[in-house]
Amino acid sequence: MEKKKHFQMPHTYVIIFGVILLAAVLTMFVPLGKYETHEITYMMNGEEKTRTVLDPESFQFVLDDEGNKITKIAPLFGTEDFGGQGILNYVYEGMTVGDKNGTAVGIIAFILVVGGAFGIVLRTGAVESGIMRVIDLTNGKEIVLIPVLIVLFSLGGAVFGMGEEAIPFVMILVPMFIAMGYDAVVGIMCSYVATQIGFGSSWQNPFGLAVAQGVAGVPVMSGAWFRIPMWILFTTIASVFTMRYAMKIKKNPQLSVAYESDEAYRTEFSKNGRELPPFTLGHKLVLATIAACMVWTIWGVVAKGYYIPEIASQFFVMGLAAGIIGIVFRLNDMKLNDIPKAFDRGAADLLGAAMCVGMAQGIIIILGGTSATEGTVLNTILHEISEGMKHFPPVVSAWLMYVFQSVFNFFVVSGSGQAALTMPIMAPLADLVGVERQVAVVAYQLGDAFTNFIVPTSGCLLGALAAARLDWGKWAKFQIKFQAVLFACASVTVFLAVIIGLS
Repeated sequence: MEKKKHFQMPHTYVIIFGVILLAAVLTMFVPLGKYETHEITYMMNGEEKTRTVLDPESFQFVLDDEGNKITKIAPLFGTEDFGGQGILNYVYEGMTVGDKNGTAVGIIAFILVVGGAFGIVLRTGAVESGIMRVIDLTNGKEIVLIPVLIVLFSLGGAVFGMGEEAIPFVMILVPMFIAMGYDAVVGIMCSYVATQIGFGSSWQNPFGLAVAQGVAGVPVMSGAWFRIPMWILFTTIASVFTMRYAMKIKKNPQLSVAYESDEAYRTEFSKNGRELPPFTLGHKLVLATIAACMVWTIWGVVAKGYYIPEIASQFFVMGLAAGIIGIVFRLNDMKLNDIPKAFDRGAADLLGAAMCVGMAQGIIIILGGTSATEGTVLNTILHEISEGMKHFPPVVSAWLMYVFQSVFNFFVVSGSGQAALTMPIMAPLADLVGVERQVAVVAYQLGDAFTNFIVPTSGCLLGALAAARLDWGKWAKFQIKFQAVLFACASVTVFLAVIIGLS
């Protein structure tokens, strides 16, 4: 008998390279376009904020001396004059884009430092011992943890824009849920995905909603009466969907897309059999260090505006403190040299995700970058799509805004970056088609956040998947159903916002 050939999802590297080639093809046909920019100011929490945004009426094609539109075909190898925009330069150029404050270089460094820090924590054995105690205490009622965790992480996303901060939690929750008989998918859904559910349905997120409303000229943090029920709705949907999936996996673990990648965790936990591993004072101190770091991080983000550089340093301190505790209490027979060795292993586990962040940034480089004032393919695409939306009824136009924001998020995954690029166009477009600007902001929110946990260009997603040892292709196979549910519910939400005249 012939063996059936099963479709194998391409590796994330392969998918990104395919998109790179598609972007290169677009540069052959799409002319370059650019905008002019201006500064706007808006009030947030009593403080005046200033942001540079594009002028939607200023779009113009880049022309040559004879008045013809210019296309800039991406070469195989980019030169300095070409801005590194070469098809085969995309890995190096993508990895070296930006600075420490959130673009490729910053996110790559963040992922590696956090991975290394948690490598030290895991070396102590405290997480494993703590997980087994939680399982023992829940006594068959583990399913209750799912909605509790989703609500907490969703609140984190809604209140202070939690995103990258969820990656360390993945390293703790994934093995915990696997030990409970679930899988890595449940751990990611209860942490990173939950933060993005909150981010997209927030009533006060300072990094997404506040920026979008400020750019759109809508009172910042307004519309809470609509958004709080929206947050409750989508958080409930995420909880129910995850609980149903978790119960299915517990009955038949082989149905999990992560069944093979979870094997290493299952093997590790099976070594202990039914005996609980020791849970000493040293283990408790390591777990207390993790908890203290989480509190410190939340305080830093909310009170001091900490971002990627500061948060990475906080987690490094946590890892160092955990290592010292491990040596003092001889946890897992730890010695001084075990700290750097564990840091190396932890960083190595997330190296693939860090590489993907750089590669994905290469897509934007091929399209010319995200600068509004320079001639790029992305500017032309943004202009042409917005022009096409003007010819539809209000409800359809609002829904198309949501679809557009969902697709555009593939190219610009930064919430505030997407708001600065798209809202100056979507807000006046809403006026033209008879839709309230507040509705355009809702379309941005839902479109920006909900695709964050499926697009392979999201550094945070890739970091979370790497922490869970789960390949993007397998994750996408599971995630496509959840995306369909969210898409349907988000579409209804946008329709409702138009019908009630949300303002």
